[in-house]
Amino acid sequence: MWFVLFSFLFWVFVAVSSIVIFIGAFLVWLFTFPFDKRLWLQHRYSCFWGSIYLWLNPFWPMSVKGREKIDHSQVYVAVSNHQSMLDILVIHSLFFHFKWVSKKENLYIPFVGWNMVLNRYVSLDRASRKSFIKMMRDCSRHIRQGSSIMMFPEGTRSTDGNLRSFKDGAFRLAHRMKCPVLPIVLDGTGQSLPKRGFVIRRKTPIKVRVLDPLQPEQFENKTPRDTGNMVRELMNSALDEMRMEGAAGKS
Repeated sequence: MWFVLFSFLFWVFVAVSSIVIFIGAFLVWLFTFPFDKRLWLQHRYSCFWGSIYLWLNPFWPMSVKGREKIDHSQVYVAVSNHQSMLDILVIHSLFFHFKWVSKKENLYIPFVGWNMVLNRYVSLDRASRKSFIKMMRDCSRHIRQGSSIMMFPEGTRSTDGNLRSFKDGAFRLAHRMKCPVLPIVLDGTGQSLPKRGFVIRRKTPIKVRVLDPLQPEQFENKTPRDTGNMVRELMNSALDEMRMEGAAGKS
């Protein structure tokens, strides 16, 4: 019962604060879009917005390994596993510059979705081939302008925390643009905030591990599908290792 009450109060805070913070986001956009072509400051403000809720929630302690592997002067196709909508906040808290690829429905969410539009994040209708082609074109343009791309290659959240199969869109993009792939592995978010439900569970450590980027020469002779399988194997190994470390820490 206590967790239900805390969850209710927390989500009320999220809803009310989003209105106020969005006003700030709009002002940042208004004063910077004429000269900030990549919307770097807009995205940085969004990273701060997402991080606030992690900082203020005592039930979401987070640790990050490998943050130093992110070269902020480099453009990546970044990929992450997907356990919970909390993943979005967690990835924002890494504070590197990227454009999300998101299902189009998210852009209609009041305040949060509107901020995604201000950031020129990339929308995708997963049922439309035409939308996929446009998504690839938009992502290619952002990469040429110096922005990384962030995708969930599983396409949707995992219900059990284990990796689903990967779709190959991110890896087609990396091949096309000859761009490094940056794998990011998350664990604990699915337990902290399950896919179906908004009740925050007991205090669960959230772990993030940034893996070594894969350079284009490491996959230039592979197909995008094979590249995706290789990245999935690396991420799955890291996820197993993170869980073994967690189990050893409890024993």
